[in-house]
Amino acid sequence: MQILGHIRTALAQGARVYLRPVGLLPPGVGGPALRMVAPGPAFAAAEIILRRAGRIERHTVTALALRELIAPEIPALRLLLDRLESRRAPIPGVPSDRPSVMGIVNVTPDSFSDGGDSFEIKAAIARGEALREAGADILDIGGESTRPGADVVSLAEELRRVVPVVEALAERGAIVSVDTRHAGVMRQAVAAGAAIVNDISALEGDPESMDAMAACDVPVVLMHMQGQPGSMQENPVYEAAALDVYDYLDARIAACERAGIARARLVLDPGIGFGKTLAHNLDILAHSSLYATLGLPVLIGLSRKRFIAAISRGEAPKDRLAGSLAAGLETLAQGAAILRVHDVAATVQGLKVARAIAGGARGEAGVSARLDGMGETIGRIYPGGMDQ
Repeated sequence: MQILGHIRTALAQGARVYLRPVGLLPPGVGGPALRMVAPGPAFAAAEIILRRAGRIERHTVTALALRELIAPEIPALRLLLDRLESRRAPIPGVPSDRPSVMGIVNVTPDSFSDGGDSFEIKAAIARGEALREAGADILDIGGESTRPGADVVSLAEELRRVVPVVEALAERGAIVSVDTRHAGVMRQAVAAGAAIVNDISALEGDPESMDAMAACDVPVVLMHMQGQPGSMQENPVYEAAALDVYDYLDARIAACERAGIARARLVLDPGIGFGKTLAHNLDILAHSSLYATLGLPVLIGLSRKRFIAAISRGEAPKDRLAGSLAAGLETLAQGAAILRVHDVAATVQGLKVARAIAGGARGEAGVSARLDGMGETIGRIYPGGMDQ
């Protein structure tokens, strides 16, 4: 195939290669497709992206050509494909055969999304219980607002807000995540029952965070953020947002492994809205299947965020549910494993309906035959792959 020689030449010249599944299909659909690990979709084609010296090339090939002809000859692509299809380590207590919903509990007076509805500890505990009843698989407890211009919170104040809520909800049997970038909060929250640490700074915000998490045997969410919360939206700049975020997360995985944090404990979040313009956010979301090739669960947090209003009519945060659902379902269709949301009941309902429709499609007679026919047609028209 012509593409093989081209990839080899590019790699020899220092290019980096990426793999993005496209031609996505619901989980379980048959035909000429490869499958991401559950709960991800199948994909009938893939985009091979080559990046070198500011130049980006994209080549689309069929999934079967990738597996049978291209990846065996290109070790870097073989690794990405293996990661894409490999089983992720489960988060204890969280379903692994379907997407999970993480409900947000902001124990802050100045959250962008709810304006302090759950600031009091009793109210935060009650909100957590309500979100769990509504179907949340995970409750994410945060005591520091990270919106632009938010007040700085002392370690003592963050602990006062977070630890009692974590402890109370964990005692009730909830799977609790603590949303913090401070090592002291990580340690005490885990001691109080937190089962996951969710760090917007990918363990870079506190010099002790890496050691703290190496000592705590719980999963860690590594999120991408350009800059600091107070100023991150002033002038974010990327060469190619989706690829730049991928490179950052890949580097943070390596840093965690060097520090003694097992790769299997990591979850990735591309950080929608954190140091990103509308165009950056859309580029990342449109390419979110790319991150599955890092071989780890992908968490998407876009609920009620400003880019939704920018696309629509400038709605207030609590009026962005429809946009949140639309974007969230799209990322799940691209292989995301966890949605972090404010509106749990509506999200759970949307996921159930989407899964039921996908299940109905899998039961249709002739679906596999039609897809097999499609594969034969692609093979006749593009015998060397769809990039030609």
